[in-house]
Amino acid sequence: MSSRRSRDRSFDALDALSELRRSWPALSLYEKFEQLVIVVLTTLISLVVLAALAGLAIHVVKLLAHGVLDPADHSLFQNVFGMILTLLIAMEFNHSILGVLKRRNSIVQARTVVLIALLALSRKFIILDATTIEPLTLIGLAFAVLALGAVYWFVRDQDRKDEAATESADSSWEPSVQTK
Repeated sequence: MSSRRSRDRSFDALDALSELRRSWPALSLYEKFEQLVIVVLTTLISLVVLAALAGLAIHVVKLLAHGVLDPADHSLFQNVFGMILTLLIAMEFNHSILGVLKRRNSIVQARTVVLIALLALSRKFIILDATTIEPLTLIGLAFAVLALGAVYWFVRDQDRKDEAATESADSSWEPSVQTK
């Protein structure tokens, strides 16, 4: 794993805000606007995630307290896991917005958008009732997953090639020592 990926994983929102404060005077008016929108969106999504998490926790505690959390009840598990996946999707979305703040460019990475779409489709497959869904709808969802999977694979492959080219260019600047 490259050191750049390690740094990306250890990224902290507070670091991004500190960096934003330091660079604020040098930003153009529109860049300030973009960064402000990102901070507000991140805050709002975080609040939504916290509210949804509290709602999920209350729901699960009520189910446990009333003794109705039956592992054999398929629809109940679909409901609970649908709520969990919704939280994971919101958190990934929030993380991608924070990534824009950290990278200081104005685009969300295509790989992240495809990943979020795959998570949303996975959630759909978990919560759908196979006894009531039309076969054509199921085929359409399956095709969408295959298409998004292929796009994700191509984008990830291109990202790897770009990263290898960057690392290669970085290493070519190092002085080489020749021995005889």
